[in-house]
This record gives sequence, structure tokens and C-alpha cells, in this order.
Amino acid sequence: MAQLASIASLVGTGLGVYGQVRTAQQQRASSRVQEENLRQQQAAQQAQADAQSAARARERQQGLARTIAAARARLGAGGVAPDEGSAAALAAGLTRDAAQDAAEEAAVTSARLAAGRRSLLTPDGSLNSFLRAGQSLGGVVRNLLD
Repeated sequence: MAQLASIASLVGTGLGVYGQVRTAQQQRASSRVQEENLRQQQAAQQAQADAQSAARARERQQGLARTIAAARARLGAGGVAPDEGSAAALAAGLTRDAAQDAAEEAAVTSARLAAGRRSLLTPDGSLNSFLRAGQSLGGVVRNLLD
């Protein structure tokens, strides 16, 4: 009878370990699906941010071109050569300011995207289930040896 009890205990523990391993496998599969969904969301967010950034850059470039053309036209109408001296300095300053604004906007956009991402250090918990299974198996072996 004592042998049946130890065999039943061993079978029960084996089923418990199998259940824990199966649960861990299901959790890992679920985690993979969630990670894939997260990657797809991040890719969509990145594509949207890229499209918005490209549209803003195009608008800025067009605005800069219009501003420089207007300044050159005013300077040309005033008798100043638009490609020399203060007119060239004005155009270079406008271009430099536009580039600085674009860089600041890119930094803000990347910071916003980085704030929305999950940490790479988040544990998935798969190791814990194996440790629990090992502890259960260790308890069974200890009971059999006693």
C-alpha cells in the first residue's frame, strides 16, 4: 500500500509538472502574440510619425522657399543684389533657422515615440514556471527518498 501511495504521489506530481509546463507554453505563445501586436502597433506609429514629419518638412521647405523668394524680390526691387552680401546672409540665416527647427522637431518626435515603447527589460515570466516545476519535482523526490 505504501508503494501505491508513493507511485500515486509521483504520478500526481508528474501531472502537476506537465500542467505547469503546458501553462508556461501557453503563456509564452500568448506573450509572442502580444509582442507581435506591439511591434505592429509601433511600426504603424512609426509610419504615421514619418508621414507627419515628411509633411511638416515639406511645408517648412515650401515656407522657407517662399520667404527667401519674397526677401530676394524685395531686395532686388530695392537695388540690392540678392545673391551677395546682406541678402545672402539673410537667406543663409533663414535656412539655418529652418534646419534648427527641423532638428528640434525630430528630437521631440523621437522622444515621444520612445516614451510610448515598452521596456526591453520587462520579464516574460517563463523562467518562473520552470522553477516551480523543478521545486515540485524536487519535493516528490525528497518524499520518495524519505
